[in-house]
Amino acid sequence: MNELKGIHHVTAITSSAEKNYVFFTYVLGMRLVKKTVNQDDIQTYHLFFADDKGSAGTDMTFFDFPGIPKGTHGTNEIYKTAFRVPTDAALEYWVKRFDKYEVKHKGIKEVFGKKTLSFVDFDDQQYMLVSDEGNVGVASGTPWQNGPVPLEYAITGLGPIHVRIAEFDYFKEVLEKAMLMREIAKEGSLHLFEVGEGGNGAQVIVEHNTLLPRGQQGFGTVHHAAFRVADTNVLKEWIDRMQQLGFSTSGYVDRFFFESLYARVAQGILFEWATDGPGFMGDEPYETVGEKLSLPPFLEPKREQIEAMVRPIDTVRSTKTIEKEYL
Repeated sequence: MNELKGIHHVTAITSSAEKNYVFFTYVLGMRLVKKTVNQDDIQTYHLFFADDKGSAGTDMTFFDFPGIPKGTHGTNEIYKTAFRVPTDAALEYWVKRFDKYEVKHKGIKEVFGKKTLSFVDFDDQQYMLVSDEGNVGVASGTPWQNGPVPLEYAITGLGPIHVRIAEFDYFKEVLEKAMLMREIAKEGSLHLFEVGEGGNGAQVIVEHNTLLPRGQQGFGTVHHAAFRVADTNVLKEWIDRMQQLGFSTSGYVDRFFFESLYARVAQGILFEWATDGPGFMGDEPYETVGEKLSLPPFLEPKREQIEAMVRPIDTVRSTKTIEKEYL
């Protein structure tokens, strides 16, 4: 059985695609590599922020469902998304950057031997920067070359996904026996699992929590997290495996930018398996990626209808000079 290669992407829900675009582009310095719509709800934007090249394992994506209420954080949810930065020194830069942009954060703390910096956005969406200093395992991506963050401090990809769960023993079985992960460390109520080559790009931090009420999905919360598989053949192996183990799955889904399988693996926890390719750079030039509304071929005939439903958002960056901010 081919192991999962690491984290592929995390998809969350925002109250405002416009504010989300500004925050990720000009505060976090991540590159918008695709402006498209939710393929299952075409009136809803789906924005993909990633590294310079739109690499698998670097992208955080957002839906802005019209009229959805604010979510609440609790147990039985994917509650925090982490991003990798190159060094411990980078975190010092980010403390100054967050203070400048009035981003609420909790200061630098150590988790499982790594320096981290937890913060939130305007929706109370939970994030964490994690230092890659001394990290071994899945390689990270390439920082956005034309972004506002100096390259030596910039975000390069996704770090560990954080899950809170009430029934830990069951979830541990899912991760180890179904998804072939291994538990490698424990700190209090936190358990660290990893897969494949391991390291920050292939880890899940699970918090056993029976005290908090169940999280309620809405804006400010994560919708699902995806793990990398090499190609279609490996994806099909995983589809067969998860179905044979009795999980309710979506079966094969072609998302055009990648191919997928979805399975609800525990209460409130939706995971996706996604292929590394074909990726985001096939239908737009590198220089202007993410600037126009990109639609997969099966939605292209509905372009006029979709453009009438989704409000225009100006995501043009290729004509701007974005200065690097040394703080």
